[in-house]
Amino acid sequence: MAINNINEQPIIHETTIYAEPIFNIGSFQVTNSLINSWFAVLIIIALCIFLRLNIKKIPGKIQHIFEMFLEGALSLCDQVTNDRKMTLKIFPLAASLFIFILINNWLGLLPVVGSMGFLAKEAGHSVFIPIFRAGTADINTTLALSIAIVIGSNIFGIIAIGAWKTFNKYVNIKALGGIFTKFREDKNVLIVAPITFFVGILELIGEIAKVASLSFRLFGNVFAGEVLLASMGAIFLYLLPTPFLFLEVFIGLIQALIFSLLATVYFTIASQDHGEHEEESHEKGLAHA
Repeated sequence: MAINNINEQPIIHETTIYAEPIFNIGSFQVTNSLINSWFAVLIIIALCIFLRLNIKKIPGKIQHIFEMFLEGALSLCDQVTNDRKMTLKIFPLAASLFIFILINNWLGLLPVVGSMGFLAKEAGHSVFIPIFRAGTADINTTLALSIAIVIGSNIFGIIAIGAWKTFNKYVNIKALGGIFTKFREDKNVLIVAPITFFVGILELIGEIAKVASLSFRLFGNVFAGEVLLASMGAIFLYLLPTPFLFLEVFIGLIQALIFSLLATVYFTIASQDHGEHEEESHEKGLAHA
């Protein structure tokens, strides 16, 4: 936080943990991070239109570069899914998340983002409010993305393996029913079945934990970068903040990659039927016995 005195009125510059409101549309409040997210969406739309209009059978240099990045991203996604068909289903969402988060992260590093704003009166002093702020530096944005990923992965699981199998991952009624159907063949089911049931409950808790881990990891890193750059810029105006700026460019790239890869992992796990593997291992155990 920095305080300047102009005409004996203190002007406060501070990085708040919440996004500042800019204007209202009816009862809907538009914040500076939301404006930045809209701007990121416009950049993505313009980029897609540009690429679509310039696609050729014989690629030029720009198209060739994008095709190299696309093939590399597909190969990276294949390493997670181990199935190109599954990759082609998940990749459009994962790539969209990566591009949206990356542009939001990097837009927050532009000099105009922190310096362009207006003064607002608050408690007898003037507070400087920036018009633009990185969308991912707002917990509401990262929380919304995380909730969408967790809900979307479960919907994807329902489509891939069915609603009943997806439900049994969390409330494993089938495991409890196995006490009555498999008791004569295997007495250990009295111990294994309740444990399997409670593991499903832990899976349900884990889904909620995914929302927290995804949202707070991205928000914490981007917000901490904003605070770091603001602090270094206030202490050392010119040369010293430059290495930190390049560091935040790299961190913005890494965080976008981590978020999109985790989304790919969650969608892949949701599409797998663990019950079939458990039944196969159980049958093999009985055969050896």
